[in-house]
Amino acid sequence: MLVVVSMVTFGIFFMVPKITGSDPALLYAGRTTDKVAIEGIRKKMGLDKPITTQYGLFLKGVVAGRDYDAGPDTTHCPAPCFGYSFKNEQPVWQDLKDKVPVTLSLASGASILWLLGGVATGVISALRRRTLLDRATMITALAGVSLPIYFTGLVSSAIFVYSLGWLDTINYPDGGLASDPGGWLNAMILPWITLAFLFAATYARLTRATMLEILGEDYIRTARAKGLTESVVIRKHALRSTLTPIITVFGLDLGALLGGAVLTETTFSLPGLGKAAVDAISTGDLPVIMGVTMIAAFFVVMANLVVDLLYAVVDPRVRLT
Repeated sequence: MLVVVSMVTFGIFFMVPKITGSDPALLYAGRTTDKVAIEGIRKKMGLDKPITTQYGLFLKGVVAGRDYDAGPDTTHCPAPCFGYSFKNEQPVWQDLKDKVPVTLSLASGASILWLLGGVATGVISALRRRTLLDRATMITALAGVSLPIYFTGLVSSAIFVYSLGWLDTINYPDGGLASDPGGWLNAMILPWITLAFLFAATYARLTRATMLEILGEDYIRTARAKGLTESVVIRKHALRSTLTPIITVFGLDLGALLGGAVLTETTFSLPGLGKAAVDAISTGDLPVIMGVTMIAAFFVVMANLVVDLLYAVVDPRVRLT
């Protein structure tokens, strides 16, 4: 899957521009550079080679590193090498690896909140079906799904930062958690809550619908007929079966967020992968965009692998098949 993603991404960024008449070497050098310098850059970056050769060198760079050779001037790019930024001429991975902890902090903290909050809300709503509590939680969930993240993010900042003053102005510390734990927590807590509110709404609705379906199954009625308490029936039988689709969606969502929470990071000015992708798109920095895409694909594939392994742990029926 990663190879397929790399082929499509590389084709879009380096083959399509040639078809449309654009020149990646010109993007790297700038429009004011003379033709001799552009030809030198094209040769050093390997852009003068056939597209299949360029793709092979790209894969080699990701796995084992790559040498950019232009006569006596040779530059080594260590693995994983996604190339050099068109704008700052620095290795893409060296720039992105400093942004991964920001996105990892955002995704991990928010995922814990939305998973616990969404599943708990969905279970309670299913057990209190058609009550006032059920209606209120589902209306809140519908609002969470409907409101875009940039709206809830700006509103929450206006309320909790500028009106109530409960939080300081969001400013992510340069060294992250290691350099300033208090500043890191202050910068992350509001993005966590805002992002979790969006996803928890989806998980609450999904959990409620799945739980209601599971509670009508024959094995649930059998468990109750055996005299098991309601808490045991819910915890050991209904909830375990409910978690299977939750884990599936959770793996996809978490993998996508680890590849860059674009809107959240842009709204709160967090220097993560998502904001790096937005900045690269606005400046036409193709190697950075491709690097973020490959990292996002890696996280999605790994998340799905972990989900497949967790199936057997959560639902014993999977091991029997």
